[in-house]
Amino acid sequence: MTLFRQLSLGSKAALAAATVFLSMILSRSFLAETLELQAWRWLFRLQLILFVNSIMLIGSSYIWRSTVSNLSHSPAVESTCFQIWKLAVMAFLALAHSSFFTMLFLVAEEPYMFSLTAYSCLGAYIIMVFFLCILNAMEQAYQFLAWRSGRVVGSLDKTRHLVLRPALAVAVTAVLSTIGLLNAAQPPVVKTVEVPIHQLPASMDNLKIVLLSDIHLGPTVGRTKMEMFVRMVNRLEPDITVIVGDLSDSEASVLRTAVAPLGQLHSRLGTYFVTGNHEYYTSDVSNWFTLLESLHVRPLHNENVKISAPGDPDSAGRDREWVCLAGVDDIEADILHYSGHGMDLDKALEGCSPDDATILLAHQPLAAKRALQARPDINLILSGHTHAGQIFPWNVGAYLLNPFFAGLYQVGKATFVYVSPGTAYYGIPMRLGSRAEITELILWRPS
Repeated sequence: MTLFRQLSLGSKAALAAATVFLSMILSRSFLAETLELQAWRWLFRLQLILFVNSIMLIGSSYIWRSTVSNLSHSPAVESTCFQIWKLAVMAFLALAHSSFFTMLFLVAEEPYMFSLTAYSCLGAYIIMVFFLCILNAMEQAYQFLAWRSGRVVGSLDKTRHLVLRPALAVAVTAVLSTIGLLNAAQPPVVKTVEVPIHQLPASMDNLKIVLLSDIHLGPTVGRTKMEMFVRMVNRLEPDITVIVGDLSDSEASVLRTAVAPLGQLHSRLGTYFVTGNHEYYTSDVSNWFTLLESLHVRPLHNENVKISAPGDPDSAGRDREWVCLAGVDDIEADILHYSGHGMDLDKALEGCSPDDATILLAHQPLAAKRALQARPDINLILSGHTHAGQIFPWNVGAYLLNPFFAGLYQVGKATFVYVSPGTAYYGIPMRLGSRAEITELILWRPS
């Protein structure tokens, strides 16, 4: 116990994160089969929130040290302005830490102001940690160069740097956060993408598919945004609408009214859905499937549908010409050992031959890569998940961790992958370096 007290706050936070992570593994191994589903759902999500907050404590201690503790030797420490600043930093960090807890207690038809504020602080927190690290690295480099040149850095310079670093980080954070908030508040851009499909039946030339992804209904996205998305999709008059995962961040019973506008979608040949990783985090997939079916949205649970143009078969009585639209469960269902779920490409493509025009819905780009390794004859894969990074510096991480980042990729001569940057955002109501999108894909048959 004495040794624990002697550890720094960052070390204590790292130890707490490791402890919570171990408890997640143990509860997954020994409690998942014995606890009632509702109890297990709450336990898992609470553990996940505690794990994230433990990691965040490391960043919070760094922010506090950089913006408050390092200024404690300044003559202004006794001033009223410094005390107000200290309280402001404390409130900012408390709101950032509380953001994930709103997932448990403050999810409704429309976002609560507290949730929007807390997640906005979380976005600013991420930006501030990053820029404080950058500024600290620059300061260390400056001191090293001064030492190499034989110049002594005076105490006045050190004091100036201690004040300048947090002031600059706060200014940059405020500007970028404002830009990110304004960008995310805009309606998603409608992007039209043309994709040549050689196997496309002549009767289905110029097939229009509208792609939605990563709406993340939950603490900061509600019914109003969903109604806007539906209006925008209907104006495009799609043949098919697809939702490639991460529609929700909470249980179906909680978000029933928020998702209801999906029932107003008008797609000539149907609306389809596949799971993302966040559907499995809710531990409520079966109820979501039931709710979506009541809204005339068909989940593709490792299965496919053969979509034909109205009016087939022709007068000669030949077989219908179709497009094989398949969907697979998200790959994290396997990691979470979610009963009855997991990516099963063979089952999803059963009955889809290389002669058919085949479109696969797979939430994660990594799943798209695996699918193409197993079935290179797939013509088009539609994915999401990356959000195109959503905010800086996550953009860099998302780019490095995914085989396909955002936009259209051609793999081989006749295979394409399209990754949506997302129709809304996850939690943090900000977008930096990316823009929310509704994608209109026009499939055409080369002559």
